[in-house]
Amino acid sequence: MAALLSNLIGLVTGAEPLAVGAVAPAVKSINQDGQPVDLGELYKAGPVLVYFYPMADTPGCTAQACSLRDAYADLIREKLTIVGVSMDSVASQKKFATGHQLPFTLLADTAGEVYKAFGVPSRVNRQSFLIKAGKIAWRDLTASTSQQAADVKKALAAARA
Repeated sequence: MAALLSNLIGLVTGAEPLAVGAVAPAVKSINQDGQPVDLGELYKAGPVLVYFYPMADTPGCTAQACSLRDAYADLIREKLTIVGVSMDSVASQKKFATGHQLPFTLLADTAGEVYKAFGVPSRVNRQSFLIKAGKIAWRDLTASTSQQAADVKKALAAARA
């Protein structure tokens, strides 16, 4: 069943979601402030969570982002950098970050380049990837909304072991 689902996702995106152990894409994008972000450079600084969500300021996406915001102090103690990605505009991402006091980077991937690089279906579902040492250390192809931070904490603990 999992293989069938993975194949269907591949048909929607033209690519499979990145597997654990794969090299993480060193793709570039623009953040909520209109500034360039080079994911490859972020990977060099320590573990990075790249999480994808369908649309800023919708109930599920807000719950997911706020879960990470509320656990932010714990997550940065782990030296984790958090990057949220949607196909929203820079202005929408800025409004989302400001309105919910999100202390992490949001990418405005309007052309879907980051989605494509990670093999994530555009606006279909939530997915999260933990990158450690430039490789995918954990992935969640059906990322939780309100439990996203708890799931990431478990993944970080497993990646340390």
